[in-house]
Amino acid sequence: MEKVAIDEVDNQVNPLGVHSVRKPVSGALGTEHFAMNYFELDAGESFSGGLHAHGDQEEVFYVESGTATFEVGLDREAVTVEAGELIRFPPGQFQKGYNDGDERVVGWALGAPGATHDWDELQSRVYCPDCEAERTHDVDLVEGTFELTCTECGAVQG
Repeated sequence: MEKVAIDEVDNQVNPLGVHSVRKPVSGALGTEHFAMNYFELDAGESFSGGLHAHGDQEEVFYVESGTATFEVGLDREAVTVEAGELIRFPPGQFQKGYNDGDERVVGWALGAPGATHDWDELQSRVYCPDCEAERTHDVDLVEGTFELTCTECGAVQG
């Protein structure tokens, strides 16, 4: 059995700097098959950055307070998630969650299986300068920064 208070969990923000509060609770609890992250998002901040998909992980977001907006799928359908509501994404579904309001969002990201991502199973949807269009990119974490490889032309950004 492990027990932890949110105030005791170290703040570890995304290398992209897209949020100011992210606490990896699963690390503090020592989980192996379940990921759990606590977030506080100020206006304009996001859970993870850009539109992305985890091929190896199902994700559920719970909004504890405030209102979060999620862009879902390649068509970026906007879905509003209010305090007390949850949203689920199956493995492989593109999504991006963020705070587009003025009120702080407090929320949780829950994922399974696994407490960490398999970087070979993560893709992001970003603009490729070589293709001159938004394309799917494979994602790799290299020395603390993200490296993106376009799946269409092979161009590397990072």
